Amino acid sequence: MILTDITFDPSAINEFATTVAIVGYLTVFIALVVMFYIYSLIPKVIDFFVRQKLRRQGKFKAAEKDELYIPGEVSAAIATALNLYFSEIHDEESNILTFKERNRDYSPWNSKIYSVNDYFKLRG
Repeated sequence: MILTDITFDPSAINEFATTVAIVGYLTVFIALVVMFYIYSLIPKVIDFFVRQKLRRQGKFKAAEKDELYIPGEVSAAIATALNLYFSEIHDEESNILTFKERNRDYSPWNSKIYSVNDYFKLRG
């Protein structure tokens, strides 16, 4: 089979193929929307449970204030500091890969590659 022999035939598209395509696209889109709302809801649920825990401990002022909120700039600074700290722990490596070729014993898996593509053997 040669790649130039491949053609697109619009008459092959029937109602079933169209239905499968539409249902597939809708399924993916709905799944993405549901995941967006779930991931948007997670911080609110965590905040709710932390506030409940603070109320049970008797810290009503801390539970009512926005002390639990950390601004994005502070989060970015903390993440950058942690990244710099953990990158200093690792030693520098040479980034040189060495491959050693080894003769393998005979295995049926080694000889499979010779029978995979007979197309070029027939042409050559």
